[in-house]
Amino acid sequence: MIAITGANGNLGRLAVQELRDRIPADQIVALVRSPEKALDLLAMGVQVREADYDRPETLVEALEGVEKVLLVSAVVPGKRLGQHKAVIDAAMQVGVRLIAYTSMLRAETSALALAKEHWETEQYLKNSGLEFVLLRNGWYLENDTEALSAALAQGAIIGSSGDGRFSSASRADYAAAAIAVLTQPGHEGKIYELAGDQSFAMHELAAEVSKQAGQAIVYKNLSATDFAAVLRNVGLPEMIVDVVVDASVKAAQGELESASRDLARLIGRSTVSVAEAIRGALQGRLQA
Repeated sequence: MIAITGANGNLGRLAVQELRDRIPADQIVALVRSPEKALDLLAMGVQVREADYDRPETLVEALEGVEKVLLVSAVVPGKRLGQHKAVIDAAMQVGVRLIAYTSMLRAETSALALAKEHWETEQYLKNSGLEFVLLRNGWYLENDTEALSAALAQGAIIGSSGDGRFSSASRADYAAAAIAVLTQPGHEGKIYELAGDQSFAMHELAAEVSKQAGQAIVYKNLSATDFAAVLRNVGLPEMIVDVVVDASVKAAQGELESASRDLARLIGRSTVSVAEAIRGALQGRLQA
């Protein structure tokens, strides 16, 4: 059996759907904090088990009989490492063979604030004695496309990345890569730097949105302080503000650009382009 943590989340749900196309549904274990919110997964025929990172006893029970785990990184900065350790410890206790972990691009050298916990999780997993695969995910296209409504309303995309480039990919691409390494042989012990085939600067993103929406959208490059203030004013939690601003500033230094083609190789096709992602987001907005 193969288990997926955070299966109620955006990436986790896509991974469950991708895995369901590869193996029988009853061999898939969706690990969730709130099973009552996973009724649609249950309807797919997969096993839904309660797994709370902060209650290790639930993790041990949830991982019984599981051979491989996709450990989708936890959400809250500062708590991630302890939560990841709890999953790895439970996996060791019940005899899980392999864990694939969704880390971040160049985790050992990245200047992003998020990198430290990812790197420490990687080291803990490597030292656990379990077989492992490290999936170092780059930036997500959805980080930008899910904010298009605000951009269209204001006529601008904002950030602090200057001319820095993003080698972003879609959640679906990252999910497909994760399931590939869990269902194909030969990935044990491998580290994959996962990034989109094409990179773009934010002014190029704005130009593509303008082209497809038929509306002038500009990119406004703000200071980190001003960018953070705008994000707070729209109600984002402080921890999210810190992460978004840090990533934008560090992108200006090249931290979110990569020439790696590991992702395309793993999924056996080109990654979703920024133009395709924008098109899908705009169509979804019209249908909503």
